[in-house]
Amino acid sequence: MNTFVIDLPQTYEIGSFEIRNGQYISFEDYLKLNVEGSRLEWIDGKVIGFMSNNLKHQRVGGFLEKIMGLFAEFHNLGEVVQAGYAMKLEAQKRGREPDLVFVRKEKSEILKHEYLNGAADIAVEIILPESVERDRKTKFGEYEAAGVNEYWLIDPEKQEAEFYRLDENGLYKQIQIDENVFRSEVLDGFFLRLEWLWQENTPTFEALRELNLIQ
Repeated sequence: MNTFVIDLPQTYEIGSFEIRNGQYISFEDYLKLNVEGSRLEWIDGKVIGFMSNNLKHQRVGGFLEKIMGLFAEFHNLGEVVQAGYAMKLEAQKRGREPDLVFVRKEKSEILKHEYLNGAADIAVEIILPESVERDRKTKFGEYEAAGVNEYWLIDPEKQEAEFYRLDENGLYKQIQIDENVFRSEVLDGFFLRLEWLWQENTPTFEALRELNLIQ
Protein backbone atom coordinates (compact mmCIF):
# COMPACT_ATOMS: atom_id res chain seq x y z
CA MET A 1 0.00 0.00 0.00
CA ASN A 2 1.34 3.44 -0.92
CA THR A 3 1.66 5.74 2.07
CA PHE A 4 1.85 9.52 2.22
CA VAL A 5 2.14 12.08 4.98
CA ILE A 6 -1.07 14.15 4.96
CA ASP A 7 -1.76 17.72 6.01
CA LEU A 8 -4.74 17.87 8.37
CA PRO A 9 -7.40 20.49 7.57
CA GLN A 10 -7.46 23.63 9.68
CA THR A 11 -11.15 23.17 10.48
CA TYR A 12 -13.30 20.09 10.81
CA GLU A 13 -16.50 19.03 12.50
CA ILE A 14 -16.42 17.00 15.68
CA GLY A 15 -18.55 13.95 15.10
CA SER A 16 -18.11 10.94 12.89
CA PHE A 17 -15.83 12.36 10.22
CA GLU A 18 -12.96 11.37 7.99
CA ILE A 19 -9.68 13.27 7.86
CA ARG A 20 -8.28 12.97 4.36
CA ASN A 21 -7.03 14.88 1.34
CA GLY A 22 -7.27 12.06 -1.16
CA GLN A 23 -4.10 10.40 0.09
CA TYR A 24 -3.20 7.61 2.47
CA ILE A 25 -1.28 7.68 5.72
CA SER A 26 0.86 4.95 7.23
CA PHE A 27 0.01 3.29 10.54
CA GLU A 28 3.19 4.76 11.99
CA ASP A 29 2.16 8.30 11.02
CA TYR A 30 -1.35 7.69 12.34
CA LEU A 31 0.15 6.94 15.75
CA LYS A 32 1.67 10.43 15.80
CA LEU A 33 -1.64 12.23 15.20
CA ASN A 34 -3.41 14.10 17.99
CA VAL A 35 -6.64 15.91 17.11
CA GLU A 36 -8.12 17.65 20.12
CA GLY A 37 -11.71 16.71 20.95
CA SER A 38 -11.83 13.42 19.07
CA ARG A 39 -10.66 9.82 19.02
CA LEU A 40 -8.91 8.51 15.95
CA GLU A 41 -8.75 5.10 14.28
CA TRP A 42 -6.85 3.93 11.20
CA ILE A 43 -8.91 2.21 8.49
CA ASP A 44 -7.31 1.06 5.25
CA GLY A 45 -4.79 3.90 5.37
CA LYS A 46 -7.34 6.60 6.22
CA VAL A 47 -7.82 8.22 9.60
CA ILE A 48 -11.34 8.32 11.01
CA GLY A 49 -12.32 10.55 13.92
CA PHE A 50 -15.15 10.06 16.39
CA MET A 51 -16.86 12.37 18.86
CA SER A 52 -15.84 12.51 22.51
CA ASN A 53 -17.51 10.15 24.97
CA ASN A 54 -20.35 11.07 27.35
CA LEU A 55 -20.37 10.78 31.15
CA LYS A 56 -22.17 7.41 31.31
CA HIS A 57 -19.62 5.96 28.92
CA GLN A 58 -16.72 7.30 30.98
CA ARG A 59 -18.15 6.02 34.26
CA VAL A 60 -18.59 2.49 32.93
CA GLY A 61 -15.17 2.49 31.29
CA GLY A 62 -13.43 3.81 34.38
CA PHE A 63 -15.17 1.28 36.62
CA LEU A 64 -14.26 -1.67 34.40
CA GLU A 65 -10.68 -0.51 34.05
CA LYS A 66 -10.29 -0.41 37.84
CA ILE A 67 -11.84 -3.75 38.74
CA MET A 68 -10.51 -5.68 35.73
CA GLY A 69 -7.06 -4.14 36.04
CA LEU A 70 -6.75 -4.86 39.76
CA PHE A 71 -8.07 -8.40 39.29
CA ALA A 72 -5.55 -9.10 36.49
CA GLU A 73 -2.71 -7.59 38.51
CA PHE A 74 -3.61 -9.39 41.75
CA HIS A 75 -3.72 -12.79 40.03
CA ASN A 76 -0.80 -12.04 37.68
CA LEU A 77 -2.95 -12.78 34.63
CA GLY A 78 -1.94 -9.99 32.28
CA GLU A 79 -2.62 -6.32 31.62
CA VAL A 80 -5.71 -4.16 31.08
CA VAL A 81 -5.26 -1.04 28.93
CA GLN A 82 -7.79 1.76 28.41
CA ALA A 83 -8.79 3.57 25.21
CA GLY A 84 -6.20 5.71 23.48
CA TYR A 85 -3.98 2.71 22.78
CA ALA A 86 -4.30 1.39 19.23
CA MET A 87 -4.80 -2.29 18.48
CA LYS A 88 -3.15 -3.04 15.13
CA LEU A 89 -4.93 -5.74 13.12
CA GLU A 90 -2.50 -6.30 10.28
CA ALA A 91 -4.62 -8.57 8.08
CA GLN A 92 -7.56 -6.16 8.14
CA LYS A 93 -5.36 -3.04 7.78
CA ARG A 94 -7.00 -1.66 10.88
CA GLY A 95 -5.82 0.37 13.85
CA ARG A 96 -8.75 0.22 16.28
CA GLU A 97 -8.96 1.69 19.78
CA PRO A 98 -11.32 -0.42 21.90
CA ASP A 99 -12.51 1.18 25.11
CA LEU A 100 -10.61 -1.49 27.05
CA VAL A 101 -8.39 -4.40 26.13
CA PHE A 102 -7.01 -7.27 28.17
CA VAL A 103 -3.86 -9.09 27.10
CA ARG A 104 -2.78 -12.30 28.84
CA LYS A 105 0.76 -12.33 30.26
CA GLU A 106 1.61 -15.19 27.87
CA LYS A 107 1.13 -12.69 24.99
CA SER A 108 2.79 -9.70 26.64
CA GLU A 109 5.27 -9.39 23.75
CA ILE A 110 2.52 -7.82 21.61
CA LEU A 111 2.23 -4.91 24.07
CA LYS A 112 4.45 -2.39 22.27
CA HIS A 113 5.19 1.08 23.61
CA GLU A 114 2.92 2.88 21.12
CA TYR A 115 0.39 0.19 20.10
CA LEU A 116 -0.86 -3.35 20.56
CA ASN A 117 0.68 -5.45 17.80
CA GLY A 118 -2.13 -7.94 17.26
CA ALA A 119 -5.43 -9.06 18.69
CA ALA A 120 -6.20 -8.56 22.37
CA ASP A 121 -7.59 -11.48 24.35
CA ILE A 122 -10.57 -9.34 25.40
CA ALA A 123 -11.89 -6.21 23.69
CA VAL A 124 -14.56 -4.09 25.36
CA GLU A 125 -16.63 -1.54 23.46
CA ILE A 126 -19.00 0.76 25.37
CA ILE A 127 -21.72 1.74 22.93
CA LEU A 128 -22.65 5.35 22.19
CA PRO A 129 -25.78 6.24 20.22
CA GLU A 130 -23.64 7.06 17.17
CA SER A 131 -21.49 3.92 17.45
CA VAL A 132 -24.18 1.20 17.47
CA GLU A 133 -23.66 -0.07 13.92
CA ARG A 134 -19.89 0.29 14.08
CA ASP A 135 -19.59 -1.64 17.35
CA ARG A 136 -22.24 -4.28 16.66
CA LYS A 137 -21.43 -5.00 13.01
CA THR A 138 -18.16 -3.57 11.72
CA LYS A 139 -15.94 -4.13 14.76
CA PHE A 140 -17.76 -7.37 15.58
CA GLY A 141 -16.63 -8.85 12.26
CA GLU A 142 -13.13 -7.40 12.49
CA TYR A 143 -12.48 -8.65 16.03
CA GLU A 144 -13.90 -12.07 15.22
CA ALA A 145 -11.67 -12.43 12.15
CA ALA A 146 -8.63 -11.17 14.05
CA GLY A 147 -9.09 -13.72 16.85
CA VAL A 148 -10.08 -11.52 19.80
CA ASN A 149 -11.20 -14.29 22.16
CA GLU A 150 -13.92 -12.38 24.01
CA TYR A 151 -15.83 -9.33 22.78
CA TRP A 152 -17.88 -7.42 25.36
CA LEU A 153 -20.54 -4.98 24.15
CA ILE A 154 -21.95 -2.68 26.83
CA ASP A 155 -24.75 -0.16 26.24
CA PRO A 156 -25.17 2.22 29.21
CA GLU A 157 -28.11 4.04 27.62
CA LYS A 158 -30.20 0.88 27.25
CA GLN A 159 -28.61 -0.81 30.27
CA GLU A 160 -27.82 -3.87 28.19
CA ALA A 161 -24.66 -5.96 27.91
CA GLU A 162 -23.73 -8.77 25.55
CA PHE A 163 -20.69 -10.99 25.70
CA TYR A 164 -19.26 -13.10 22.87
CA ARG A 165 -16.58 -15.78 22.82
CA LEU A 166 -14.89 -17.50 19.89
CA ASP A 167 -16.07 -21.07 19.38
CA GLU A 168 -14.09 -24.00 17.97
CA ASN A 169 -14.73 -22.66 14.45
CA GLY A 170 -13.37 -19.22 15.25
CA LEU A 171 -16.83 -17.61 15.23
CA TYR A 172 -18.41 -15.54 17.98
CA LYS A 173 -21.06 -17.25 20.04
CA GLN A 174 -23.06 -15.23 22.54
CA ILE A 175 -22.40 -16.22 26.15
CA GLN A 176 -25.46 -16.96 28.24
CA ILE A 177 -25.75 -14.94 31.44
CA ASP A 178 -26.96 -16.65 34.63
CA GLU A 179 -28.70 -14.47 37.22
CA ASN A 180 -27.29 -11.30 35.62
CA VAL A 181 -23.72 -12.40 36.29
CA PHE A 182 -21.19 -12.74 33.47
CA ARG A 183 -18.19 -15.03 34.02
CA SER A 184 -15.16 -14.67 31.80
CA GLU A 185 -13.14 -17.66 30.65
CA VAL A 186 -10.34 -15.48 29.30
CA LEU A 187 -9.81 -13.32 32.41
CA ASP A 188 -9.86 -16.49 34.48
CA GLY A 189 -12.03 -16.30 37.60
CA PHE A 190 -13.35 -12.80 36.88
CA PHE A 191 -17.09 -12.19 37.09
CA LEU A 192 -19.24 -9.12 36.55
CA ARG A 193 -22.64 -8.36 38.05
CA LEU A 194 -24.48 -6.40 35.38
CA GLU A 195 -26.21 -4.15 37.92
CA TRP A 196 -22.77 -2.79 38.86
CA LEU A 197 -22.56 -1.17 35.42
CA TRP A 198 -25.72 0.90 35.64
CA GLN A 199 -25.26 2.58 39.02
CA GLU A 200 -24.60 6.32 38.97
CA ASN A 201 -22.20 5.92 41.88
CA THR A 202 -20.11 3.04 40.62
CA PRO A 203 -19.75 0.35 43.34
CA THR A 204 -16.00 -0.13 43.04
CA PHE A 205 -15.35 -1.27 46.61
CA GLU A 206 -18.38 -3.58 46.61
CA ALA A 207 -17.13 -5.21 43.43
CA LEU A 208 -13.57 -5.54 44.73
CA ARG A 209 -14.85 -7.20 47.90
CA GLU A 210 -16.95 -9.70 45.95
CA LEU A 211 -13.95 -10.45 43.75
CA ASN A 212 -11.95 -11.14 46.93
CA LEU A 213 -9.46 -8.39 46.20
CA ILE A 214 -10.11 -6.48 49.42
CA GLN A 215 -11.68 -7.30 52.79
